[in-house]
Amino acid sequence: MRRLRLIKGWKDLPQGDRGAAVAMGNFDGVHRGHQQVIALAAKAAGEQGCALGVITFDPHPRVYFRPEEPAFHLMKPDQQARALEALGVDILYVLPLTPELAQMTDREFARDVLHEGLGARHVAVGFDNSFGKGRTGSPETMRAYGEEMGFGVSVAEPVEDNEGEKFSSTHVREALRGGHPEVAAQILGRPFAIEGAVQRGRQLGRKLGFPTANVALGDYVIPRFGVYATRTRLPDGRDIPGVANIGINPTIEGVRAPLLEVWLFDFDEDLYDQVIETDLIAFLRPEAKFDGLETMTAQVMKDAKAARDLLMPDFG
Repeated sequence: MRRLRLIKGWKDLPQGDRGAAVAMGNFDGVHRGHQQVIALAAKAAGEQGCALGVITFDPHPRVYFRPEEPAFHLMKPDQQARALEALGVDILYVLPLTPELAQMTDREFARDVLHEGLGARHVAVGFDNSFGKGRTGSPETMRAYGEEMGFGVSVAEPVEDNEGEKFSSTHVREALRGGHPEVAAQILGRPFAIEGAVQRGRQLGRKLGFPTANVALGDYVIPRFGVYATRTRLPDGRDIPGVANIGINPTIEGVRAPLLEVWLFDFDEDLYDQVIETDLIAFLRPEAKFDGLETMTAQVMKDAKAARDLLMPDFG
């Protein structure tokens, strides 16, 4: 089984880690537009008989330059690595976004990082890619540097939906914040998924008849608060349908940070501290405050039936 190699930095790399055809970008979400950029790098890698690489930055430039912005990530690093590996990527170059890198002109970046550091044979970028201090580098300047320094350059055209809307990470975030996970899934090419370790809660759901696995949202973009039909992957690979609430559960005092609370159907095993990954399949209703636990429980049972009917129609 192929394994993605993760390489941090661009300096003093051994020869075996250099000379790839690379796709460059942030690739948060690895959506269908990103996949187009990677496909161009893959084509060049096949033609030149070299490894296929992807370049990303840590932290994401938005975090580095605008740290006050609210959480916006569409995936964690390990989710990104798995998505890239599934596309056939051999090497993931994670470039530490330090003051040194942030201050490089576009020419210095092309020369010091791409040409001399990584020895890139080919660089694929998106139609709207920018690089270098002040974001002065563009696909056109990248082509010019490629000609000068001896690496090929290809530029991906925008990928659009049926309405002519460009596929973008921003579009995915807007869909999730609006409670439209099916739109996000169309852009991503798969459902948006929240991954994290199951936390120990107050086990109130278990006492009320619907035990939930609770996962903190952390740096993820916060989807619209509400109830979702879900599918959850367990560490052993099982895929369990369920229903989840995302929000602060206003009926219960003391919950402040937004949580994913997922009830896995027909499942009764201890998941504490295990890492699970939950796909958001459909938005069922907004989060609500109930006048008591009995009313809340009755609504949760209705939500569960709606989720079962959607996810498991043959078992209704």
